[in-house]
Amino acid sequence: MAFYKSLLPRFLRSSDTTIPVVRLQGVIMAGGSQFRPALNIATAAPLLEKAFADKKAPAVAILVNSPGGSPVQSRLIFRRIRDLAQEKEKKVYVFVEDLAASGGYMIALAGDEIVADPSSIVGSIGVVSSGFGFDEMIKKIGVDRRVYTAGKNKVTLDPFQPEKKADIDHLKSLQLEVHQVFIDMVKERRGERLADNDDLFSGLFWSGLKGKELGLVDSLGDMRSVLKDRYGEKTRFRLITMPRGLFGRRVTGAGTGELSTRIAGAAASGLVEAVEDRALWSRYGL
Repeated sequence: MAFYKSLLPRFLRSSDTTIPVVRLQGVIMAGGSQFRPALNIATAAPLLEKAFADKKAPAVAILVNSPGGSPVQSRLIFRRIRDLAQEKEKKVYVFVEDLAASGGYMIALAGDEIVADPSSIVGSIGVVSSGFGFDEMIKKIGVDRRVYTAGKNKVTLDPFQPEKKADIDHLKSLQLEVHQVFIDMVKERRGERLADNDDLFSGLFWSGLKGKELGLVDSLGDMRSVLKDRYGEKTRFRLITMPRGLFGRRVTGAGTGELSTRIAGAAASGLVEAVEDRALWSRYGL
């Protein structure tokens, strides 16, 4: 029997518990490219579907390491995780690595249990918008910009024009609505575990240690230790990755246009994108 059992694939002959692991890392934004990988529903969905398809796995582990980004993409990823967890009847463990802030924490809320390292950063439950004021700059270099619209609000918050109070008020009203959606999600998922703290939804962020006191995370630790404690010392972990193409490269979205043109365009915008990403991470001291 031992001989015949050895001929079977490993997943059929092993009685050990195997936990699929999905890593969700980076700035959360729609789109992205091979020069600037992005975390969004399009990139996360295939990994999540594959992880939850493992019928023998009692749970799915998700590693989150993100400074946030698009609230829409964050909520879509959160919703997909919860839908799959209910459909496949699996428990979800979320492990915070360096950072789960803003949209990153929104994704972490999908976990039935959120675990952080004592030095991790969690929270930043708020909404921020930023822009660049180009109006003075283009005047200095002698550029005369003209815009023609068929609607009086089509140039709302145009960075090439001076700020208008009505535009700012409208933006802030939108931010308050999105912020309230975020707050409702936190209250729904964390419930009575949340501490009574006035700063909880102010946009502040905390260490994993303080996050546990505030009820933002359930426990402190690392993935291997926590899951081996839950499911036994023989628990194995299987990292879920994107499928590879014919020549071993990761399968990505198709692009259009001449290759040299696309490379040049990516190189030209790459520096600005790198600065934007660096600014998001450095806000949390990383």
